[in-house]
Amino acid sequence: MRHKSRTILRIALALLLVTAAGLFFALDLQHDLTLSSLKERRDELIALAEQRPVLMIVAFFLFYVGVTALSLPGATVMTMAAGAIFGFRVGLLIASFASSIGASLAFLTSRYLLRDWARAKSGSRLEAIDRGVATNGNLYLLSLRLVPFLPYFLVNIAMGLTSMRLVPFYLVSQVAMLPGTALYVNAGVQLSLISSVRDIFSPAVVISFLALAAFPVAAKYALARVRRRQVYKAYRKPRRFDRNLVVIGAGAGGLVSAYLASVFRAKVTLIEAKEMGGDCLNTGCVPSKALIRCARAAHQTRTSGHLGISATDVRVDFRQVMEWGRSAIREIAPADSEERYTGLGVDVRRGFAKLIDPWTVEIGGSDGKPSRLTTRSIIIAAGGEPAVPNIPGLGDAGYLTSESMWDELSRRGTIPDRLVILGGGPIGTEMAQAFARLGSRVTLVEGLPRILSKEDEDVSSLVEEVLRSEGVEILTGHKARRCEGKTLVVEASGIESRIPFDDIIVAVGRKARLKGYGLEELGIATDRTIGTNEWLETNYPNIYAVGDVAGPYQFTHFAAHQAGYAVLNSLFGSFKRFRTDYSALPWTTFTDPEVAHVGHNETSAREAGLAHDVVRYDLAHLDRAVTDGQNRGFVKILTRPGKDRIIGATVVAAEAAEITAELVLAMKHRIGLRKVLSTIHSYPTMAEANRYAAGEWRKQHRPERLLRLAERYHRWRRR
Repeated sequence: MRHKSRTILRIALALLLVTAAGLFFALDLQHDLTLSSLKERRDELIALAEQRPVLMIVAFFLFYVGVTALSLPGATVMTMAAGAIFGFRVGLLIASFASSIGASLAFLTSRYLLRDWARAKSGSRLEAIDRGVATNGNLYLLSLRLVPFLPYFLVNIAMGLTSMRLVPFYLVSQVAMLPGTALYVNAGVQLSLISSVRDIFSPAVVISFLALAAFPVAAKYALARVRRRQVYKAYRKPRRFDRNLVVIGAGAGGLVSAYLASVFRAKVTLIEAKEMGGDCLNTGCVPSKALIRCARAAHQTRTSGHLGISATDVRVDFRQVMEWGRSAIREIAPADSEERYTGLGVDVRRGFAKLIDPWTVEIGGSDGKPSRLTTRSIIIAAGGEPAVPNIPGLGDAGYLTSESMWDELSRRGTIPDRLVILGGGPIGTEMAQAFARLGSRVTLVEGLPRILSKEDEDVSSLVEEVLRSEGVEILTGHKARRCEGKTLVVEASGIESRIPFDDIIVAVGRKARLKGYGLEELGIATDRTIGTNEWLETNYPNIYAVGDVAGPYQFTHFAAHQAGYAVLNSLFGSFKRFRTDYSALPWTTFTDPEVAHVGHNETSAREAGLAHDVVRYDLAHLDRAVTDGQNRGFVKILTRPGKDRIIGATVVAAEAAEITAELVLAMKHRIGLRKVLSTIHSYPTMAEANRYAAGEWRKQHRPERLLRLAERYHRWRRR
């Protein structure tokens, strides 16, 4: 109802504007707003102003506001008329305020009538412009307004499509249009000397205004250079550098950074104090997915009776399960090894890195003798580590984390009988399901009202239902208060309960590694992560940060994505800098079924105030899902209202990560659901779910009027 009322108001406003513009031309008022007409009627208008000054000023002011608000031709002549009729001072006062108020009304009209349409058409491009407006919008508007021969009405309409607020728009316009307004008002005072508007602009005047318009942007860059010098003033820059780039950390972000720098033939050093490959290879993605694979095999073996395959006794050799994870690490490790990167031309150093100044990195060697390198640029890719909450008694209980659990459980060779997992996010839910399938009695404790809280409620509800059906006890809304030996005390609604355990895994999230790298000494801004701008620069423009230390996301593929931008900016930023783009970032929770996600979901779209349509296709009748016995889940796609442009998607399904890849590609390259629907998909495959989801969108947006015409045509053909 609210949307319908808004549509009616928009139509009414559009009709009002069209009527006003139509009257303007019907009454031939455009011919009165010409330079020749003004010269002919100047004496008459001056006489009227002398007879009734207040009435003339008010009428002129309102007419000027109307012409500007409607973006009608003649605003330039109106400005000259203000000087010709009222003189320079009064004319400038009238024209200045009338033009700014009229521009603001045009700005609001554009926003109300056109912005939703523009957002639907432009999608992420307008969002990128909005980000620029948020940081430098006033500056850009100031520069545009300082060019008096630039059509102001185009500026009004264009800025109305962005996120710029009204008050800054008005204030900047009021100030910035003053020089140009004064020029035209003065021309009106000298009207007898002007035969055309071109006479106002001598080459000297044009050059002066162009210089004036360029001044804000030039001032911005000059100020940036001053600030840059201020940042570096306490340090002496080396005359020559040992390296073009030093990369700290050999996880995903660091490895990609070093690899790309070597491809670009830069001299690069990669520093790592621990294992090559970082957390993902050694304690994160690889061992966890190997564990999940083993758990899925055990579960499928137990639950294949409906397929005619029964196993009376499924025995899990946990020592062999952990060995499978280690074998996966060994097989992948050569791709991330010191030998490989040395062969690529990367200087690999083992040791802990510390920034001494913005261009000097000290490397602590195993022999206790540090060495130093100078470098033009530095990329910090130090990664993250598990966050551990301050729960009394937790340390004495001997907790495990996603880092420590692999070595500890491998050493024991036995699976925990009673396992408590703290945290219902992606890591917690993945591990809860995997260990339950391998034979542990798992209790998952989450302080929030539901698990997977960043996903939509229907997603977390489905995953919770699956986990409960597989024996996981899930305690949402429970706060961990303390550990008493091997017992966790939790509280919900003021009531405490006790959970005995053999092992407890802390999976409440991760935090950036920030200590010991010299960041504090250099004054590099850190607040949970290293502060960076859209080019991944820290407050030192030659020092960059990527991955977990930079955020805002903590995914291996995200760190690699950032690394590409950081390398380009660090090596070639003197010529061109590249803004980071996270508009089509996918991520997956590897439960069974998997939960894959890209862009907005319904929750984040509502929080962002983003208008959207939702289309959903349930997998219950997807042929391949039925034959595989994995038809539990759905594909949910968000689009712009009335449009087929994807702004987000969530897939809950077996192999959801692979299914989502097509939607990520479509979203990134602005391919609409119509084209997804018209693309041939192999049958029977899980990826057909995307085509069927696109078909559901097509059903919701059928051209009913055309279909009715087609029906009449076919009826006529049957006669």
